[in-house]
Amino acid sequence: MSQAPLLTTTDAVADLGHALSQHKIIAVDLEGDSMHSYQEKVCLLQFSWGGETALVDPLAGADINVLKGPLADPHICKIFHAADYDIRCLARDFDIQIIGLFDTMTAAQLLGEPKVGLGDILSKYFGLELDKKYQRADWSARPLSAAMLHYAAEDTRHLKELMDILREQLQDKDRLWWAEEEFRQLEQVRFSPPTGPACLHVKGAAVLQPRQLETLEQLLQWRGVQACKRDYPVYKILPNHALLALAATMPQTEAELDKVDAIPAKLRQRFAPAILECVAAAGARPQEELPVAPQRQRREVDPAAEERFKQLKQWRSGKAKELELDPGILINNNILTQIAHQVPRTDADLSTIIGMRHWQRQVLGPELLDSVSCV
Repeated sequence: MSQAPLLTTTDAVADLGHALSQHKIIAVDLEGDSMHSYQEKVCLLQFSWGGETALVDPLAGADINVLKGPLADPHICKIFHAADYDIRCLARDFDIQIIGLFDTMTAAQLLGEPKVGLGDILSKYFGLELDKKYQRADWSARPLSAAMLHYAAEDTRHLKELMDILREQLQDKDRLWWAEEEFRQLEQVRFSPPTGPACLHVKGAAVLQPRQLETLEQLLQWRGVQACKRDYPVYKILPNHALLALAATMPQTEAELDKVDAIPAKLRQRFAPAILECVAAAGARPQEELPVAPQRQRREVDPAAEERFKQLKQWRSGKAKELELDPGILINNNILTQIAHQVPRTDADLSTIIGMRHWQRQVLGPELLDSVSCV
């Protein structure tokens, strides 16, 4: 198979946009550099349509606005695999909206496939083996090797044929309308920037006291500056678990810092002055200015609701087995928890459950209402 062309100019991308707009089905993927850069970005776009494949280099400076039209055209089907992250990145970096989505991973999940990674699915249906060597590659580096370009092209070349197979199976099981609802939900996902102190968004920070939280905040801000200067992802400076250990112990001296085993000795020595400066700054912060972890409102224990939740999970296990689906794909714990506490009696009541899909109400609603009413 010939090498897919790499498009780097505005004229070439314009020609691609025109070609895509003439087809009813296109496959799309992207590659980013989240493991290699401070601010992750889309580094490569892959498109397959009508037996052709092309790659777009958005880092080359070409204007790619012409791609917005076909990608947002509801009459053109856009096939992705695991679309969530890609849709968020395209909206963030290029203000590109995806309308007319078919996500082959979602389709595979709704068919009860035990393994839904692209490599697993292509291996099952086509006997293809994708080389995983480049999954963690630095896609921002230039030039891209021929092997990397081949790897990228393979991610979209087979999606049309895969979609046809999965769509037929969904139709046979009367689940295509389930998938289409999920696709419309996926089209709306976006990155939401965190608000408030960064320390409050670190997993595991809720157990820290205010002074420790301020230490964590100082360390996070320092780490961000260092990562930005070096264009590294922040974890390559110091990972979160190391910052949490420092915040919990608040070492005042190098001797105390040496006891923090979560940080390798080499890094302790290298960053000792900066770490101790962060701890000192946190120690000097006025008490009234310290961040405080929000107290989660603890739901009062409701024995009846707990029993209903238990019964609902048992019902879900049986129903998932019957439909040959993963229980969490069929209906998740958050929805079951709401049902257990709200005790809906009608379909209208079910429509108030946050996150519940229309297909779940239609397919599962009557049994859910019976299950919750029997406890």
